Amino acid sequence: MNIRFGLLAALILAIVPTAPSVAADNSAAQVALVIGNAKYPDNEAPLKEPINDARDVADELKHDGFDVETGQNLTGEGMRLALNRLYNRIKPGSVALIFFSGFGIQSGRQSYIIPVDAQIWTEADVRRDGFGLDTILGEINNRGAGVKIALLDASRRNPFERRFRSFSAGLAPVIAPSGTLVMYSAALSSVVSDTGTDHSVFVGELLKEIRVPGLTAEETLNRTRVGVTRASRSEQVPWMSSSLADDFYFVPGQHAKPGVAAAPPPPPRPGATSEPASPPTVASKPTAPELPAAAGMPPPAIIVARPPDDGKTTVALADDPTIKSLTAKLAANPDDASALYRRGQVYASKGAYSLALKDFDATIRLNPKDVEAYNNRCWTRTMIGDLQSALRDCNEALRLRPNFVDALDSRGLLNLKSGANKNAIADFDAALKINPRLTSSLYGRGLAKQRNGAAAEGNLDITNAKAMDPNIVKEFTGYGVN
Repeated sequence: MNIRFGLLAALILAIVPTAPSVAADNSAAQVALVIGNAKYPDNEAPLKEPINDARDVADELKHDGFDVETGQNLTGEGMRLALNRLYNRIKPGSVALIFFSGFGIQSGRQSYIIPVDAQIWTEADVRRDGFGLDTILGEINNRGAGVKIALLDASRRNPFERRFRSFSAGLAPVIAPSGTLVMYSAALSSVVSDTGTDHSVFVGELLKEIRVPGLTAEETLNRTRVGVTRASRSEQVPWMSSSLADDFYFVPGQHAKPGVAAAPPPPPRPGATSEPASPPTVASKPTAPELPAAAGMPPPAIIVARPPDDGKTTVALADDPTIKSLTAKLAANPDDASALYRRGQVYASKGAYSLALKDFDATIRLNPKDVEAYNNRCWTRTMIGDLQSALRDCNEALRLRPNFVDALDSRGLLNLKSGANKNAIADFDAALKINPRLTSSLYGRGLAKQRNGAAAEGNLDITNAKAMDPNIVKEFTGYGVN
């Protein structure tokens, strides 16, 4: 299901040193970079939370004595320059802080923060256009920072991941140098939905706890984790990793070590509240579809097909920046198979199925062995209810690439929609052996098991899939599967 998109969103390194070797009034020794990225052209709409969250985090850090640089909606070049300026501000023994709110992706078991102009279509593009957390922390350490703290509100479902099937949702564990404290806004390899409000649950709880004097950094973040878990009714549980050797305090208090001035608690932030934030809500619709592949299965049963795209859809997509760019490439070279395939992906993800099929048809004419195009065309045909043609494409994808996880996942969906539950379970089993965190296969297998009479096993699969991806139910509803 290559078309499915699957998030990164907040990274913050901050802390006040308590060791006697760092002067209490040396604000230059506390440096921070705060980034909020909200306007991603590939997303359906700008994110509501990152800009406000970044602004509030920056204000708080300035109040706590940090030399803060802020950035909003930074491109790849903008992020590179901002990171270089952060590195250049670090002195031996400094405290370094970086906050990022936006989209993040894990690739190769590493987490990457994503600029707004990233062009991500394959997993290799993540490493090209994204900025690796491990790399950032390593460079901060190489510049001599004594304390490195990363807080990432980056576990959002994003429009990039599901353009390639080998992804895992959410963020990966970080391999960080000693003296590092890292916190993610959600559990490893899991995503949460934006609340639809102006601030995230994670940042709201973080700012509440960071203002409490006398707490070590680890205590502050542990309290943040408890607060987020409680506020979200356990739907969002932050993850933390620490290799700090000494105690550090955001706001020193009576427990702070000698050599660190005890600062009074900061004044309340305008609009701040002591009440728990509302639990996150599930997005009103899935961010993007994913592509199924096929196997031998019986004639289709009842299929709920999406309505065909119409002229209004075509007009609405005409101004899409990604489609405009790809169309310009094709005007210059109509035989650019890569541009055809990628434009087909965008069309399919936005529900313009007839346009997507034309591009996939053209891609396959240019390269009859393009396994990805067969898989994508399979999914698109499945969405319009043309299951027999979809089946041929799925089978061809698997013939060209046996054990192709996208195709196994896709074929499972086809089998599920046709009522061939045993075949669906077999395909989803095979896909999960390759990628155990493939939520679409886990959820689909749960539905197939329920329909096949194994209610308890099916419920377990469904519960686990929903824990990893809160939007998975709506996504399958969009496929016509309930």
